[in-house]
Amino acid sequence: MTLSRSLLRILNVIALIGMLLAVYMALIQAPDAVNVDPSIRPAQRIIYFHVPSAWSSMLAFLVAFVSSILYLVTKHIRWDIWARSASELGIAFTIAAVISGSLWAKPAWNTYWTWDPRLTTYTIVLLLYIAYFMLRGAIDEPSRRARLAAVYGIFAFLSVPLTFMSIRWWNTIHPVIVDAPSNENKFGLGPNMLQAFGVTNLAFLLLFVALLANRISLGWAEERLEALKDRLHF
Repeated sequence: MTLSRSLLRILNVIALIGMLLAVYMALIQAPDAVNVDPSIRPAQRIIYFHVPSAWSSMLAFLVAFVSSILYLVTKHIRWDIWARSASELGIAFTIAAVISGSLWAKPAWNTYWTWDPRLTTYTIVLLLYIAYFMLRGAIDEPSRRARLAAVYGIFAFLSVPLTFMSIRWWNTIHPVIVDAPSNENKFGLGPNMLQAFGVTNLAFLLLFVALLANRISLGWAEERLEALKDRLHF
């Protein structure tokens, strides 16, 4: 079951409004961080897009993980479509997080990339989910493809909590946005910054929901097209 076109349009408009508000909050309303070097304070605004992108990617992979389990339990194609759609979005948000993080790293660390534990484990996540689609592309029979992809997707998700906890378990230069006040590596957010941070995260959540709804709708269209090709012996 998918949303009607009218509901999808409404959801898309809400997501667009949310993203426009997020841009305003991040670039105009939010103050500069006071606990970073003055020379890189403008660059710190990237966190309002970097962190929501990273969290959205992990949410997408969580949806794919749950959908993969549900497919193995029910064998319903709906959950394969959900898993495939969410995994695609997870990769897209991961790439967005890596690019935005690199733009922050250059002024903050004087390099675009370092093999920090968080960056290393996040790279592994990205490669695992790229391999997920390589696996899908290598199998022609639909039910077998969906079953093996679901099993792989479940195990691939194990890398996601590892990435989330990496900056808490190992020594790292990557700041922790949300953690106990005693953590010296915590990126302190003032009240006005927290407000903007909350708005941008909500906006990215709306964007994720809208993109997922649209991708699932497209997934059903692809399934109907494949069924039609089978009936017509294409």
